[in-house]
Amino acid sequence: MTRRKIQIKKIDSITVRQVTFSKRRKGLFKKAQELSTLCDAEIALLVFSSTGKLFDYASSSMQQVIERYDQHSAIQKLGQSSVDLQLEGDENQLSKVVAKRTRELRRLNGEELQECALEELQELEERLQRGLSRVSKTKDERIVKQINARRRKGIQLMEQNQRMEQRLAQEQGQSSESIIICSSSDNPPQDSDSSDTSLKLGLSLFK
Repeated sequence: MTRRKIQIKKIDSITVRQVTFSKRRKGLFKKAQELSTLCDAEIALLVFSSTGKLFDYASSSMQQVIERYDQHSAIQKLGQSSVDLQLEGDENQLSKVVAKRTRELRRLNGEELQECALEELQELEERLQRGLSRVSKTKDERIVKQINARRRKGIQLMEQNQRMEQRLAQEQGQSSESIIICSSSDNPPQDSDSSDTSLKLGLSLFK
């Protein structure tokens, strides 16, 4: 007979529920004892029934396991707190850096200059002049590159035009030669002997 699969849900019958609780609790404690023995694990179990009755199991001492758990929880909380503090400090530092960079950018755009001292304004002017010179240098380099590229493109186009003109000239020369040959073949030269023979035959008939 095969075992039926029990649906995991609350048992409605109080009697059946108590019997099932007693059986499952004993099985749970037995499995905990086996796990502790086989794996040398320190285990503590606390179980409260639906009526509020306490059942416990400890592989060594319940008090020692609870104290060890409290210490471990405190260490975890302390570590998490230190991580949170570090993240909070990094966030504050990052916020300060962002605020500083934003203020510098606004000043470079000519904003919020009223609070700047004379030395800060002079330094800002020097930075702008250096940046402007770099921008002008980069712009000039780009313009020179574009001019050289267009010159090379113009030379390539001129060379292509010359090659096309030479090809057209060769094709026109070949077509004129073919026309001369065709005209000479259509009008062959007459033989002088044949004309003389026709004249002689005409004279003999008149005689």
